[in-house]
Amino acid sequence: MLQNVLLERTIYASEEHKMMQEMIQDFIKNEIIEHLEQWEKDGMVSREIWERAGELGLLCIDMPENYGGGGLDFSYSALFIEELAKEGITGPGFSLHSDIVAPYLLKYGTETQKKKYLPAMATGKLITSLGMTEPNCGSDLKAIKTTAVDKGGYYLVNGQKTFITNGYMSDMTIVAVKTKNGTAEEGVSLLIMESVLEGFEKGVPFKKIGMKAQDTCELFFDNVKVPKENLLGEEGRGFKIMMTELARERLTVALNAIGGAQGAIEKTIAYTSTRTAFKRPIAGFQNTQFKLAECATLLQVHQTFLDRCTQLLSAHKLTAESASMAKYSATDMHSKVVDECLQLFGGYGYMWDYPIARMYADNRVARIYAGTNEIMKLLIARGLFKELFQEIRAKRKMNIKSTP
Repeated sequence: MLQNVLLERTIYASEEHKMMQEMIQDFIKNEIIEHLEQWEKDGMVSREIWERAGELGLLCIDMPENYGGGGLDFSYSALFIEELAKEGITGPGFSLHSDIVAPYLLKYGTETQKKKYLPAMATGKLITSLGMTEPNCGSDLKAIKTTAVDKGGYYLVNGQKTFITNGYMSDMTIVAVKTKNGTAEEGVSLLIMESVLEGFEKGVPFKKIGMKAQDTCELFFDNVKVPKENLLGEEGRGFKIMMTELARERLTVALNAIGGAQGAIEKTIAYTSTRTAFKRPIAGFQNTQFKLAECATLLQVHQTFLDRCTQLLSAHKLTAESASMAKYSATDMHSKVVDECLQLFGGYGYMWDYPIARMYADNRVARIYAGTNEIMKLLIARGLFKELFQEIRAKRKMNIKSTP
């Protein structure tokens, strides 16, 4: 089996990790799997599964205990991401809630904001999302059009967001806005926006190729009055905050990819060991053996790199370039592995009742969201030519200043 050839994952080797892994596996087996079909029909999961995850301490795992979190390190969050991915569980947007939104609040929120939102997030009673992408603006976050006009005691927000994970179910969204739109110092700011605010509307969940149980929708803001105290961080500093936190987001996507690849390989080993053709198991053919050997090798290489990245993130040392490498490489690998595994299932691999079919449909978007893989390559290249780009920018500034 697969574990016979893979190195032991030392970051998950402690007794505490093994106990959590068993609990997560029981949670998936007993409380998630049986609901997948209904969630896919509904286009979203139930609120009950969020609250159950909160009861088990599986939300905001590495958030400090004084805010209701588990007080553990990021490796426990990484373990949860991988275990869900192994079984192809894409419906509950737990990771975005716990590993992206919560750190935004924890690092940049006021004490009042933290106490108001974080404990409720840890219980699953408050579901959150992140509003960055717009219909005419994908990876270029500086080009957003949503505005927040300062009206003294509040911001008046108008605009639209799209492709929002947890969007339909969310009770609160951190929204990227332009607070000084059209000025020389135009900048991006972040606002905490509760869905009960007047003028805050949600679109119908999208019908997607995959991730059918994951609610994804548009958000609309029509003269929404957002209290000034809901500004997250400093005004005009939102873009820098987003760029700083994207490393963690991209690592979570990469972790999901290696978990998904492992699950696909394990399911394919089991299937080819029992399915026969020409009077022998499919696993008895050299082509099957070679294909799965290639997949296992790709997985092992990426596990080793991702384990190092997880350690660096826990130590607050993960660079944007390393996170970009992890995201781009792991999601490319995941796509290749799932495609190879589906082929070994033959016609059954194309049937929705088989998990490999869901995995095939679900994993494609990972090369798009959290920054396309093409953007990841650009970020890596900028790191390679950092001095050159700095010199070019300096010359541009000089030319602008010297222009009459």
